Amino acid sequence: MQFKHPELLYALFALLIPIIVHLFQLRKFQKENFTNVAFLKEVTLQTRKSSVIKKWLTLLARLLLFAALILAFAQPYTSKTNRLNTTSETVIYLDNSFSLQAKGSQGELLKRAIQDIITEVPEDETVSILTNQQTFKNTSIKAIKNDLLQLDYASNQLNYNAVLLKSKTLFSKENKSVKNLVFISDFQQKETPFNPSLDSVIRLHTVALKPVNTNNIAIDSVYISKTTATHIDLTVMLSNSGSPKDNIPVSLFSNGHLMAKTAVAIENEASTSFTMPLDDTINGEISIDDTQLQFDNSLYFNINNSEKINVLSINASDDTFLKRIYKADEFNYSSTTDNQLNYSEIDHQNLIILNELNTIPNALTTALNAFTSNGGYVIVIPSEDNSIASYNTLLQSSGFVYNRLNASEKKITTINYSHPLYANVFDKRVDNFQYPKVNSYYTFASESTSKVLQFEDGKPFLANNKNLFVFTSALNTKNSNFKNSPLIVPTFYNIAKRSLRIPNLYYSIGQENHYDVSVTLQQDEILSLNKENINMIPQQQYFNNKVAITTDEVPNEAGIYTIKNKTETLENVSYNYPRAESKLVYQDLSPLTSINKNDSISQLFDTIKSDSKINALWKWFVIFALVFLVIEMLILKYFK
Repeated sequence: MQFKHPELLYALFALLIPIIVHLFQLRKFQKENFTNVAFLKEVTLQTRKSSVIKKWLTLLARLLLFAALILAFAQPYTSKTNRLNTTSETVIYLDNSFSLQAKGSQGELLKRAIQDIITEVPEDETVSILTNQQTFKNTSIKAIKNDLLQLDYASNQLNYNAVLLKSKTLFSKENKSVKNLVFISDFQQKETPFNPSLDSVIRLHTVALKPVNTNNIAIDSVYISKTTATHIDLTVMLSNSGSPKDNIPVSLFSNGHLMAKTAVAIENEASTSFTMPLDDTINGEISIDDTQLQFDNSLYFNINNSEKINVLSINASDDTFLKRIYKADEFNYSSTTDNQLNYSEIDHQNLIILNELNTIPNALTTALNAFTSNGGYVIVIPSEDNSIASYNTLLQSSGFVYNRLNASEKKITTINYSHPLYANVFDKRVDNFQYPKVNSYYTFASESTSKVLQFEDGKPFLANNKNLFVFTSALNTKNSNFKNSPLIVPTFYNIAKRSLRIPNLYYSIGQENHYDVSVTLQQDEILSLNKENINMIPQQQYFNNKVAITTDEVPNEAGIYTIKNKTETLENVSYNYPRAESKLVYQDLSPLTSINKNDSISQLFDTIKSDSKINALWKWFVIFALVFLVIEMLILKYFK
């Protein structure tokens, strides 16, 4: 029991006054002489005993009467916590990720959760609600009821740490307020599990929403598995997180028309293939029928007219290995010598290779600096007998400065697997391959650049700074056997592919995606992404012969988008929702002891209301005072 005015309890000490007066009362009985002494003695004793008892009862009744009145004025109450002089704040995180499409016992998990919040939270109570996309701060359910009813699913779920940090900003800085943070989610298993760390000021409550059925089939990925002179084979990968299924229909559409259909049996994973003409432009969609989650039942992709990458090699050495790498089906490869170079062709290239030139003319240096500043890629392969000064004039602005040539053998032993150049090249780290070697090499005055390949002593063999790739050794067969190494193809091939990032089959929404569009724009012209009634301008940077596009938070709706320059259609690009939430596997919260776990939203808010409920007791003490007053009056009137 607690008191609103505890200072009034000091008045209870005043109850000592009547006790003291009673104990030291000096009143005596007056003696009267009478003939029948024996009879009077008996009457006197009985009268004294009755009077003492009556006085003690009267005193007790009065003490209880005054005590009850004092306690009533102190206004006692009961509560699980000290809430009378504190405010209560509630912040609710409502997970609206795609996994909440799953069906619970009363319908879709998200829709049922929204209805429960509207029902259980008082309409006029101030709350803050955040989702994966929106934040409603210091509002009421009445004010945002329509927004909650129209809340759609989000393609990307905030990680738990981000939710905790964001939630803390929605609470006030008042230390005396009671802060309730409510997590409403299905708590899917993720790489970073839900394991909150909060201060004692915030009380964390969870409601784990669970579906009645955890089966789900998803289209995991699509890729081109084989290309012939006339056809391509498109492979579709499916995943299953439930019991095995037979005869799952898989359909292939292009421009909204059904092209092919097949059926597969699936246990955990399955694949199927479709064959399509090579030269057709395809705006494709793969579709399956599954009644659980809907977002992963379709996957959009594009096969556009093949845009070839322009590669120019300026040679003073044999370029046969380059011709074998840059084949005509993907590249427009051309080669020349430095004295026959047509400088007007440089602006039309995506990649230029300096193949062991003895010297780099000043005019070429100027042209290459302008070329790289406009987004072009350059590979420098030095000669053994070169003019270091002319090379350094070209390279020094990028942080590369050659030292003198070292005529000693070195093995190339280290691959920078984390470099973007080798992304998705190796299934695992290679430790036992035949190391290529060189007979002579250069070193750099500074080694602050990114090392792609390294010698056994850690010195760079291939270094990179932005769109410039520099070798430290000649690659001719007399000086090196690197041309015979399996590393040469992915190295040169991927550098060329990065010089013009032709759009992939599809991209994932919510990730940072980069691709290039080969186009020449006039001043103030920009590219846009269009899909039905959606029209957006992505982040873009214009170079001489291409536009580099970067997308991140937008678009946020899956589908096929058209890249346009005003009204001119350039090509199409597809975006799909991530498949991370397709597996309906959930985290067990029972080991977490620092949170208040609830089975339902109604139980959660009943608990919060119970914790904050205040039971005022002053009325009871007024009643007790009246009762003791009546008892005193009865004692005085009827006690004999």
